[in-house]
Amino acid sequence: MKIPDGIPARLIRLLLVAALLFAGGMPVLAQKSAWERNTVPMKREPAGTNSVCWHTTTVAPNPGQPRIHFYNKLNPVWWLENSDEPVPPAWYLPGDKHRVTKWHFRNPFHNFDFYVIGVADKKFVRSGFYPERNSNPHGGWDFELARRKLALLPFVSYERNWITFYLGWREHGAFGAEMRFHRKAAPRASRWKKSAAELLENFL
Repeated sequence: MKIPDGIPARLIRLLLVAALLFAGGMPVLAQKSAWERNTVPMKREPAGTNSVCWHTTTVAPNPGQPRIHFYNKLNPVWWLENSDEPVPPAWYLPGDKHRVTKWHFRNPFHNFDFYVIGVADKKFVRSGFYPERNSNPHGGWDFELARRKLALLPFVSYERNWITFYLGWREHGAFGAEMRFHRKAAPRASRWKKSAAELLENFL
């Protein structure tokens, strides 16, 4: 494929890498801390309750958060750490002797996403149709806008049975980006028919 004149080859390579990461279903900057996982469940509301108005809610830092100092945010090494969960929880790869190292590589930009470009340690307001959530509970597009003093922090998401996508500042103030495709499981009857056909073929 011929690259049009005027477009740097480096830019083309960066765009291709970004496209492969998202298309591959890799959660980019999308991990959540333990306290952030306790969010409002994504339930589909009953029919007749979908007349939601644009409104604003105030978000305060979680009481269990570690104390974040200004000088921490100036340290690039600290950006790569996880101040919320420096030690892997019991459920993460039990018995694996490299679990601590793998835990750090699981989301190496946790502090950067939450406390440097994120505002998870600050009080802020968030506006939208579902500002308490991370997506539209009815599926489809959703847009929210957080504000911390003069800083405007947008968030956009799209969710269907086959895809989950979001980009921006989430409901607790952390920045995140994710695109994940969902594979539909084959019906049980179809799987049985396929297994029976393979078994019969082996005998013939």
